[in-house]
Order: sequence, then C-alpha cells, then structure tokens
Amino acid sequence: MKIVLIHGQNHKGSTYHIGRMIAEKISGGENPAEFFLPRDLNHFCTGCYACVEEVEKCPFYEEKNRIMAEVETADVLIFTTPTYALRESAPIKSFIDLTFNYWMSHRPRKCMFSKKAVVVSTAAGTGAKKAVKYVANVLFYWGVPHVWTYGISVQAMNWNGVKEKKKRKIEKQTARIADNVVKKTAKAGLKTKAVFMLMRMLQKADLASGEPDKAYWEKNGWLGKDRPWR
Repeated sequence: MKIVLIHGQNHKGSTYHIGRMIAEKISGGENPAEFFLPRDLNHFCTGCYACVEEVEKCPFYEEKNRIMAEVETADVLIFTTPTYALRESAPIKSFIDLTFNYWMSHRPRKCMFSKKAVVVSTAAGTGAKKAVKYVANVLFYWGVPHVWTYGISVQAMNWNGVKEKKKRKIEKQTARIADNVVKKTAKAGLKTKAVFMLMRMLQKADLASGEPDKAYWEKNGWLGKDRPWR
C-alpha cells in the first residue's frame, strides 16, 4: 500500500509525529514518500488562470507536478498541518490553491476516486478540528471517497512537551484510524457521485469554467456514460 505524506510545515513537531505514526501503522513500517511545505513547493497561486487553459502552463508546474505525480499513484494520502490562528497552515492553503484544478468542478483525476486519506492537525489550544475539516472538504472535492480526520489539542509547543498520558491516548486513537484505513475498501459513495453528476450537468450546459475543462471531461468520456469510479 503506497502512502504519500504531505506536511504543512517544514519542522517535525507534534502534527508531523502523529502523521508518521498513522503512516507506520498502516504500512507496517515501510517508509512513505514525504513532502514538506513550503520547502518542496514555496509558491503562492498568482491567479493567472494559465492552468485553466493548460495545466502545464502553471508557472510552478514542474515543482507541483513532482508532488502530484506521487499523489496520483498513492493508495493513501496523509495530510498534516499544524493549527495556526485556528485554521490550517498557510503552506497547506497555498498548496490547495495551486491544485484547484483537481477539483470536480474543473478537471478531477480518475485515480482520486479510489483513494483513502487522513488529515491530521494539532494545536496547543483550540482550532485543530476546524483545520482538518477544511482540508478534508478539499479532498472530497478532489473525489477522494474516504477521508478520516484527527484534530487534537496537545497542550504543548512541541512533541517532547506532550505529556505521556496524552501520547498514550494518541497512540490508541491513531491505531483505530489506521485499522479503519486498512480495512476500508475505497469506493465512491452517493455524495461523491451526486456532486460529480452535478458538475457533469454544469459542464454539459456550458455553465462551468470554459471550453478547456469541458474538453477534458469529453476526452474522459464523462459527458457520456463513462464514470471515474468504474
């Protein structure tokens, strides 16, 4: 089972350690592919819309594609983001902005409809649950059918400062998540299919983002009888 970890920070804090913990429980210790933001993609979307015309025209395509090529071949995606100002980190938000054409409203990738994902966030205080909810919602719109979230207040500034009692709690909770990820068969559900069909209707009615996106849908056969989950 191939796992790709995308960390919304360069440092290896509490969120990083929990993400790694889940990955190791899923894979049995096999090293996953890892990317750190902003180290591996240190750019903000410029709003140029070049990728709407052709994905390769994004000024940051090469760096972005190095990550997304791994993402597209993964079975499980794990996103980790510390909670900053009650939400996800700026590097994670920037990454989401730069990959917006993966959304079902634009050019969803067929491979996403057979993946599983976990989103992890920690905070010294509050906000972690809001942070993971946003990232999980984005993954849903990518087409990922099963997304587990884990947001927790660790009441510490780093992993070494987390109390042992709290770490034992995290150990048990992440073990349950990993077990569910392993056992669950990745299969698009009714909500995913309903949103996809709504986007299909908009594409057919020329009410979406333009001809290049519609041509992409047509090429994949999705304006006909083909579906990405088949």
